[in-house]
Amino acid sequence: MSWTERTELLLSKEKTEILRNSHVLVVGLGGVGAYAAEMLCRAGIGSFTIVDGDDVDVSNINRQLPATHSTVGQKKTEILASRFKDINPNVKITTISEYIQDERMIEILENDYDYVIDAIDTLAPKVYLIYHSFKIGHRIVSSMGAGGKMNPELIKSSDISKSYNCKLARVLRKRLGKLGIRKGIKVVYSPEQVSENAVIPDEGKNKKSTVGTISYLPAAFGCHIAAVVIYDLTEIKTNNNDTKCL
Repeated sequence: MSWTERTELLLSKEKTEILRNSHVLVVGLGGVGAYAAEMLCRAGIGSFTIVDGDDVDVSNINRQLPATHSTVGQKKTEILASRFKDINPNVKITTISEYIQDERMIEILENDYDYVIDAIDTLAPKVYLIYHSFKIGHRIVSSMGAGGKMNPELIKSSDISKSYNCKLARVLRKRLGKLGIRKGIKVVYSPEQVSENAVIPDEGKNKKSTVGTISYLPAAFGCHIAAVVIYDLTEIKTNNNDTKCL
Protein backbone atom coordinates (compact mmCIF):
# COMPACT_ATOMS: atom_id res chain seq x y z
CA MET A 1 0.00 0.00 0.00
CA SER A 2 1.34 3.45 -0.96
CA TRP A 3 1.33 6.18 1.68
CA THR A 4 -0.21 8.50 -0.97
CA GLU A 5 -3.12 6.13 -1.69
CA ARG A 6 -5.73 8.26 0.11
CA THR A 7 -4.52 11.41 -1.64
CA GLU A 8 -4.72 9.70 -5.04
CA LEU A 9 -8.23 8.53 -4.22
CA LEU A 10 -9.32 12.12 -3.65
CA LEU A 11 -7.30 13.99 -6.29
CA SER A 12 -6.61 11.27 -8.91
CA LYS A 13 -3.32 9.61 -9.72
CA GLU A 14 -2.56 12.21 -12.41
CA LYS A 15 -2.97 15.19 -10.09
CA THR A 16 -0.98 13.50 -7.35
CA GLU A 17 1.80 13.02 -9.91
CA ILE A 18 1.70 16.78 -10.58
CA LEU A 19 2.34 17.39 -6.88
CA ARG A 20 5.14 14.81 -6.86
CA ASN A 21 6.88 16.68 -9.68
CA SER A 22 6.44 20.14 -8.13
CA HIS A 23 9.06 22.26 -6.33
CA VAL A 24 7.83 24.70 -3.66
CA LEU A 25 9.86 27.44 -1.99
CA VAL A 26 8.77 28.22 1.57
CA VAL A 27 10.27 31.32 3.19
CA GLY A 28 9.56 31.55 6.92
CA LEU A 29 9.03 28.45 9.06
CA GLY A 30 7.18 29.90 12.01
CA GLY A 31 3.60 29.34 13.08
CA VAL A 32 2.22 29.59 9.53
CA GLY A 33 5.01 28.51 7.18
CA ALA A 34 5.95 25.24 8.87
CA TYR A 35 2.37 23.99 8.84
CA ALA A 36 1.92 25.02 5.21
CA ALA A 37 5.09 23.15 4.28
CA GLU A 38 4.16 20.01 6.20
CA MET A 39 0.67 19.86 4.73
CA LEU A 40 2.23 20.06 1.27
CA CYS A 41 4.77 17.39 2.17
CA ARG A 42 1.99 15.07 3.35
CA ALA A 43 0.09 15.83 0.12
CA GLY A 44 3.08 14.54 -1.83
CA ILE A 45 4.97 17.62 -3.04
CA GLY A 46 8.24 16.16 -4.28
CA SER A 47 10.74 18.99 -3.79
CA PHE A 48 11.11 21.82 -1.29
CA THR A 49 13.45 24.68 -0.63
CA ILE A 50 12.83 25.82 2.95
CA VAL A 51 14.27 29.07 4.29
CA ASP A 52 14.53 30.41 7.84
CA GLY A 53 17.40 31.83 9.87
CA ASP A 54 15.80 31.13 13.25
CA ASP A 55 16.55 28.58 15.92
CA VAL A 56 13.64 27.31 18.00
CA ASP A 57 12.90 29.52 21.01
CA VAL A 58 10.85 28.50 24.03
CA SER A 59 8.34 31.24 23.10
CA ASN A 60 7.59 29.33 19.88
CA ILE A 61 6.21 26.25 21.62
CA ASN A 62 2.61 27.48 21.88
CA ARG A 63 2.11 27.55 18.11
CA GLN A 64 5.05 26.44 15.92
CA LEU A 65 5.32 22.96 14.46
CA PRO A 66 9.09 22.41 14.99
CA ALA A 67 9.00 23.78 18.55
CA THR A 68 9.12 21.47 21.57
CA HIS A 69 11.17 21.69 24.75
CA SER A 70 13.61 19.15 23.31
CA THR A 71 14.20 21.21 20.12
CA VAL A 72 14.86 24.60 21.73
CA GLY A 73 18.08 26.00 20.22
CA GLN A 74 17.94 23.83 17.11
CA LYS A 75 17.57 25.21 13.58
CA LYS A 76 14.01 25.15 12.31
CA THR A 77 15.17 24.22 8.80
CA GLU A 78 17.05 21.16 10.05
CA ILE A 79 14.18 19.98 12.25
CA LEU A 80 11.70 20.19 9.41
CA ALA A 81 14.02 18.64 6.84
CA SER A 82 14.41 15.60 9.10
CA ARG A 83 10.68 15.47 9.79
CA PHE A 84 9.76 15.71 6.10
CA LYS A 85 12.20 12.95 5.21
CA ASP A 86 10.45 10.79 7.80
CA ILE A 87 7.10 11.55 6.15
CA ASN A 88 8.33 11.02 2.60
CA PRO A 89 11.75 9.34 2.28
CA ASN A 90 11.87 10.35 -1.39
CA VAL A 91 11.31 14.07 -0.87
CA LYS A 92 14.06 16.40 -2.08
CA ILE A 93 14.84 19.20 0.36
CA THR A 94 17.19 22.17 0.13
CA THR A 95 17.62 24.01 3.42
CA ILE A 96 18.73 27.63 3.69
CA SER A 97 19.31 28.66 7.30
CA GLU A 98 19.59 32.38 6.67
CA TYR A 99 17.65 35.61 6.97
CA ILE A 100 17.52 36.36 3.27
CA GLN A 101 17.34 39.83 1.78
CA ASP A 102 18.57 41.98 -1.09
CA GLU A 103 20.78 40.23 -3.66
CA ARG A 104 20.74 36.92 -1.79
CA MET A 105 16.96 36.78 -2.10
CA ILE A 106 17.13 37.46 -5.83
CA GLU A 107 19.75 34.71 -6.17
CA ILE A 108 17.45 32.20 -4.47
CA LEU A 109 14.42 33.29 -6.50
CA GLU A 110 16.27 32.76 -9.77
CA ASN A 111 15.85 29.01 -9.28
CA ASP A 112 12.94 27.16 -10.86
CA TYR A 113 9.93 26.91 -8.52
CA ASP A 114 6.36 25.88 -9.19
CA TYR A 115 5.15 27.95 -6.24
CA VAL A 116 6.49 30.37 -3.63
CA ILE A 117 5.06 30.66 -0.13
CA ASP A 118 5.76 33.88 1.77
CA ALA A 119 5.43 33.34 5.52
CA ILE A 120 7.86 36.09 6.56
CA ASP A 121 6.77 38.22 9.52
CA THR A 122 9.15 41.15 8.94
CA LEU A 123 7.88 43.81 6.55
CA ALA A 124 10.90 44.84 4.45
CA PRO A 125 12.01 41.34 3.33
CA LYS A 126 8.36 40.37 2.89
CA VAL A 127 7.81 43.19 0.40
CA TYR A 128 11.09 42.33 -1.32
CA LEU A 129 10.17 38.65 -1.67
CA ILE A 130 6.69 39.38 -3.02
CA TYR A 131 7.93 42.04 -5.44
CA HIS A 132 10.74 39.98 -6.95
CA SER A 133 8.68 36.78 -7.08
CA PHE A 134 6.02 38.68 -9.00
CA LYS A 135 8.54 40.27 -11.37
CA ILE A 136 10.26 36.95 -12.05
CA GLY A 137 6.91 35.32 -12.75
CA HIS A 138 6.68 32.88 -9.84
CA ARG A 139 3.25 32.03 -8.52
CA ILE A 140 3.19 33.21 -4.92
CA VAL A 141 0.82 33.17 -1.95
CA SER A 142 1.56 35.41 1.00
CA SER A 143 0.44 35.05 4.61
CA MET A 144 -0.95 38.12 6.29
CA GLY A 145 -1.05 38.55 10.07
CA ALA A 146 -2.30 35.58 12.11
CA GLY A 147 -1.35 37.07 15.46
CA GLY A 148 -4.02 38.38 17.79
CA LYS A 149 -6.79 36.43 16.06
CA MET A 150 -8.84 33.45 17.23
CA ASN A 151 -11.68 32.65 14.82
CA PRO A 152 -10.59 30.23 12.06
CA GLU A 153 -13.96 30.60 10.32
CA LEU A 154 -12.96 34.11 9.22
CA ILE A 155 -9.82 33.08 7.32
CA LYS A 156 -10.00 33.97 3.64
CA SER A 157 -7.87 33.88 0.52
CA SER A 158 -8.10 36.39 -2.29
CA ASP A 159 -6.12 38.73 -4.46
CA ILE A 160 -4.41 41.32 -2.27
CA SER A 161 -6.51 44.03 -3.93
CA LYS A 162 -9.63 42.45 -2.40
CA SER A 163 -8.26 42.00 1.13
CA TYR A 164 -9.79 44.15 3.86
CA ASN A 165 -9.66 44.90 7.57
CA CYS A 166 -6.11 43.53 7.89
CA LYS A 167 -3.39 45.94 8.97
CA LEU A 168 -0.55 44.02 7.35
CA ALA A 169 -2.43 43.67 4.06
CA ARG A 170 -3.14 47.41 4.07
CA VAL A 171 0.54 48.25 4.57
CA LEU A 172 1.56 45.77 1.87
CA ARG A 173 -0.96 47.20 -0.60
CA LYS A 174 0.56 50.63 -0.02
CA ARG A 175 4.19 49.46 -0.31
CA LEU A 176 3.56 47.28 -3.36
CA GLY A 177 1.44 50.00 -4.97
CA LYS A 178 4.44 52.33 -4.86
CA LEU A 179 6.35 49.60 -6.71
CA GLY A 180 3.65 49.36 -9.37
CA ILE A 181 1.92 46.20 -8.10
CA ARG A 182 -1.74 46.62 -7.18
CA LYS A 183 -3.09 43.16 -7.89
CA GLY A 184 -1.97 39.70 -8.92
CA ILE A 185 -0.70 38.63 -5.46
CA LYS A 186 -2.66 35.96 -3.59
CA VAL A 187 -2.94 36.41 0.16
CA VAL A 188 -4.39 34.46 3.06
CA TYR A 189 -5.74 36.77 5.74
CA SER A 190 -8.40 37.27 8.37
CA PRO A 191 -10.48 40.45 8.80
CA GLU A 192 -10.93 39.67 12.50
CA GLN A 193 -10.20 42.66 14.74
CA VAL A 194 -7.10 42.41 16.96
CA SER A 195 -7.59 43.46 20.57
CA GLU A 196 -5.21 46.15 21.81
CA ASN A 197 -4.72 44.02 24.91
CA ALA A 198 -3.08 41.31 22.74
CA VAL A 199 -0.21 43.57 21.61
CA ILE A 200 2.80 44.79 23.57
CA PRO A 201 5.83 46.83 22.38
CA ASP A 202 8.96 44.83 21.59
CA GLU A 203 12.53 46.08 21.38
CA GLY A 204 13.73 43.01 19.48
CA LYS A 205 15.81 43.25 16.31
CA ASN A 206 13.16 42.07 13.83
CA LYS A 207 9.89 43.12 15.43
CA LYS A 208 8.39 46.35 16.76
CA SER A 209 5.73 44.52 18.80
CA THR A 210 4.79 41.13 20.21
CA VAL A 211 1.28 39.89 19.48
CA GLY A 212 -0.56 37.23 21.44
CA THR A 213 -1.27 33.98 19.61
CA ILE A 214 -3.34 30.84 20.05
CA SER A 215 -2.13 27.39 19.00
CA TYR A 216 -4.54 26.60 16.17
CA LEU A 217 -4.88 29.90 14.30
CA PRO A 218 -1.43 30.13 12.63
CA ALA A 219 -1.76 26.42 11.81
CA ALA A 220 -5.12 27.11 10.17
CA PHE A 221 -3.49 29.87 8.09
CA GLY A 222 -0.81 27.39 7.05
CA CYS A 223 -3.39 24.77 6.06
CA HIS A 224 -5.28 27.38 4.05
CA ILE A 225 -2.08 28.35 2.23
CA ALA A 226 -1.37 24.70 1.44
CA ALA A 227 -4.87 24.42 -0.03
CA VAL A 228 -4.28 27.44 -2.27
CA VAL A 229 -1.06 25.88 -3.59
CA ILE A 230 -2.66 22.47 -4.20
CA TYR A 231 -5.70 23.98 -5.90
CA ASP A 232 -3.47 26.00 -8.21
CA LEU A 233 -0.93 23.30 -9.02
CA THR A 234 -3.62 20.74 -9.83
CA GLU A 235 -6.02 23.30 -11.39
CA ILE A 236 -8.87 22.22 -9.13
CA LYS A 237 -11.78 24.64 -9.25
CA THR A 238 -13.87 25.75 -6.29
CA ASN A 239 -17.20 27.54 -6.14
CA ASN A 240 -16.54 29.03 -2.71
CA ASN A 241 -16.01 32.75 -3.31
CA ASP A 242 -14.22 33.25 0.01
CA THR A 243 -11.56 30.67 -0.75
CA LYS A 244 -11.31 30.89 -4.52
CA CYS A 245 -7.77 30.74 -5.86
CA LEU A 246 -7.63 33.84 -8.03
